[in-house]
Amino acid sequence: MTDFSQTATVTQTTTVTQPYIRYDPEYVRSIPGIIKIVCIVLNLIGFICIEVSYFSHLSRGSFFNTVAMLGFWFSGIMLVFYLFHVCEKFHKIPWLKIEMYFCAAWTLLYMLASSLAAAANVEAFQAAAFFGYCAMVAYGYDAFLKYKAVSAGEIAQGSRTVQQQQQQQTISTVTTY
Repeated sequence: MTDFSQTATVTQTTTVTQPYIRYDPEYVRSIPGIIKIVCIVLNLIGFICIEVSYFSHLSRGSFFNTVAMLGFWFSGIMLVFYLFHVCEKFHKIPWLKIEMYFCAAWTLLYMLASSLAAAANVEAFQAAAFFGYCAMVAYGYDAFLKYKAVSAGEIAQGSRTVQQQQQQQTISTVTTY
């Protein structure tokens, strides 16, 4: 008598999304929505602090303003995409990975830009550096949340469920001579 055992694992992934664009004000009450709004406000305040300074033409001020404005526009556009469920409509685009990489890069860029601004002996630059460091923390926390979501296999909007089933089959054969 010979026994033969075979185990198979079946993984089934179900993604549920609504394919139409709609306005959803609930997003601004969620943690990712609040973080995006905080980032937008901090970017704008830091930009204004540098711009009202007489020394805004210095290279460190221009660098800070570039970081602030790119962060402002990216975060603002992503906020609009989430508010109108554009990310859910185009759920095949890896929105969470894009945001994770952007937020990680902006954490580092804000650390550099804020350090350069803080080193200047100008009060407006030092105020901008404070808001830049706050933005650095916000972008870092957002990058951490996005990393956890990407690691868990989540999508930006909608829902995805993963089910695993294991099947074991044992076949016995009897040999007669």
